[in-house]
Amino acid sequence: MRLTRDFFERPTVEVAQRLLGKALVRVSGGQRKVGLIVETEAYVGGDDLASHASRGKTQRTAVMFGQAGFAYVYFIYGMYHCFNVVTEREGFPAAVLVRSVEPLEGFDKGQNIYKIANGPGKLCRWLMIDRSLNETDLIESKGLYFEETVGILTGEEILAGARIGVNYAGSYAFKPWRFYLKGNRFVSKDV
Repeated sequence: MRLTRDFFERPTVEVAQRLLGKALVRVSGGQRKVGLIVETEAYVGGDDLASHASRGKTQRTAVMFGQAGFAYVYFIYGMYHCFNVVTEREGFPAAVLVRSVEPLEGFDKGQNIYKIANGPGKLCRWLMIDRSLNETDLIESKGLYFEETVGILTGEEILAGARIGVNYAGSYAFKPWRFYLKGNRFVSKDV
């Protein structure tokens, strides 16, 4: 069952935690790839100095100010794409970065499965997510969406820590808004 818009209209930190254990699905050229989400980061509002929205609404960040359930895909360091899903109410810029997934379907058996999608740039490369998917409605799309999974996680299975690579963000650099599955070998970087 696909996730619905109301799932993403919740507070961003809650969405970041609840996305753990859900499936991210990419269908392209008749090929289906599925990854179990094992790591996320929350970016909450214009006051969050780690968020792109802290600089106001720009052409790049406009989607973050829009309706929940849309993709925010950006390009960093001249080589990596990062995939986020917009959260909360329209007009409040917030999103969840999907940092790592555990490949479930659509990977080559000869690949080192632990290195395919254990970081935001790697998962975008593996799932063929690039700027062409920016502003995709993840509720309606047939090519990129989220699915419910069978298991329900307990709080004991989810760990929280500071987000990665946001040292410039003052006190926001230390917010415990990175969430990941305890002991999962597909997480990008343990604390």
